[in-house]
Amino acid sequence: MLARLIPHPLLSLTLTVVWLGLVNKFTLGNLILGAVFGLAVPMLTAAYWPNRPRISRPFKIAEYLLIVIWDIIVANVQVAMIILFRRDSNIRSHWIPVPLELTSAEAITVLAGTITMTPGTVSAMLSADGSAILVHCLHTDDPDQVRDDIKSRYERRLKEIFR
Repeated sequence: MLARLIPHPLLSLTLTVVWLGLVNKFTLGNLILGAVFGLAVPMLTAAYWPNRPRISRPFKIAEYLLIVIWDIIVANVQVAMIILFRRDSNIRSHWIPVPLELTSAEAITVLAGTITMTPGTVSAMLSADGSAILVHCLHTDDPDQVRDDIKSRYERRLKEIFR
């Protein structure tokens, strides 16, 4: 019964919080309206999410977010150093294919977004069968290390989250 009333609890909570942020004023009426939106939208769209991924370890999400935020901060400094102190002839960009063990479209999307949000790397293409992602790296002396870092820092954790 509860699963029919709240088919996507995280989406319901997110919609309520986003609504409160959009109206920019916390009142009981705004909270109730946000909760109505948060309940109605997932119920109306539940039929379009038949095979939604199951998040098996939700607390791993916090760990993943902290690692991504840290990597974004470090990469910002590294990219700034590359731009300020390296000559164009000394920048070694590479296209790096990263084989994937992830199978969920949602997990692959999170991985691609994480790679793109991290300065200095961009996820450019997903293979037709979803078995590899092509990543462009602004500068690296060791493309294999970049691939291994992506797999160990991000993909491994996403496999734990999206089982």
